[in-house]
Amino acid sequence: MLKAVKQAEATPAAAGAVATAAAPAKPKLPAKGAPGKKDAAPVTRRSFPAAMLAAIAVPYYLAWTVLAAIGGVWSLAIARFMMPNTVLELPSRFKIGPPSDYPYGKVSEKFKPSRGVYIVNTEFDGAPAIYALSSVCTHLGCTPSWLEAEQKFKCPCHGSGFYITGVNFEGPAPRPLERVGLSLSPDGQLEVDKSVKFQDELGQWQDPKSFVRIA
Repeated sequence: MLKAVKQAEATPAAAGAVATAAAPAKPKLPAKGAPGKKDAAPVTRRSFPAAMLAAIAVPYYLAWTVLAAIGGVWSLAIARFMMPNTVLELPSRFKIGPPSDYPYGKVSEKFKPSRGVYIVNTEFDGAPAIYALSSVCTHLGCTPSWLEAEQKFKCPCHGSGFYITGVNFEGPAPRPLERVGLSLSPDGQLEVDKSVKFQDELGQWQDPKSFVRIA
């Protein structure tokens, strides 16, 4: 009987222990203010107008920059059109010195680089004459060179050859070199006039303005 009473007294305590063990655990609340993480800064009344102003101003700034660049290009173009050309063009007429500077039977290339002409002193129609030949090949416009040893003009591009008189004799050039105007000025100097040209195949070499006779 005493055994039964002890068992009865022990039962409520055991039951309480079981109930305590079976009680559910309390849920964990999220940690506040976790280190390393910052909340987004709230938009204040002062920062909102500034952000709106920046959003509006940037596109306008870009647009005005583009317009200013276009305006600058147009201004330069107009100024270039209105202002005179600063590149000085050489006159078509120029003096080359007295006839004595050009010995008989010789070709002078003195004015070939700057003026594009050869000055030749040779026989023409049975008498000595000085004339100015264009340095432009009649094939495709290259510049022949005078070969003293071979007594001919030779074009380096396609091999056209011309006698001292300018008449073509080899290569693809279809006609002689052209003469340009030449006259004796009152001061005794020879004067070249590149504004006029004379072609042999048209009979223009007989024009007195295409050569100067030497006494």
